[in-house]
Amino acid sequence: MSAKRSMAGYGARRRPRTNKANTMSGNIIIATAKLKACDFCYELCRYCGYDNKWTDDLWGDIIADDEILNEFIYYAENHTLRDSYSISGYSLTDLYVFQMDKYNLIREIGKNPPECNKERMVLNAFRMMIDMKADPETFVRRLTEGRGEDRL
Repeated sequence: MSAKRSMAGYGARRRPRTNKANTMSGNIIIATAKLKACDFCYELCRYCGYDNKWTDDLWGDIIADDEILNEFIYYAENHTLRDSYSISGYSLTDLYVFQMDKYNLIREIGKNPPECNKERMVLNAFRMMIDMKADPETFVRRLTEGRGEDRL
């Protein structure tokens, strides 16, 4: 009978009671927006043909600046630019349009063909915004001087 009693107790062991308010698993909140943005950045850079060094540098600069990070997270989630941040009056959309004009000038077609890599231009706009934050005068001059065409 004692053997029967010990076997019954073996399978029916009870777990100690814990107060859910005192456990960490009830209070941990993981902000996944940065993780998703990081994955998105690396996937997009890979798709656009950028190497790992360029991608590492871009992501490192994005993550180091909260305003630009928030813009990138918004872009990653919505696939559109929010333009809540600007430098010397220039937003990411302005820099994207600058990238588009530069592409059209290089191609000498004056329009945006289907093979134009818009994702690459968005990444270049983020890169330009980061660089512009460090040296706004140089970039404002580049943006305002035009496309380098001959003038009469």
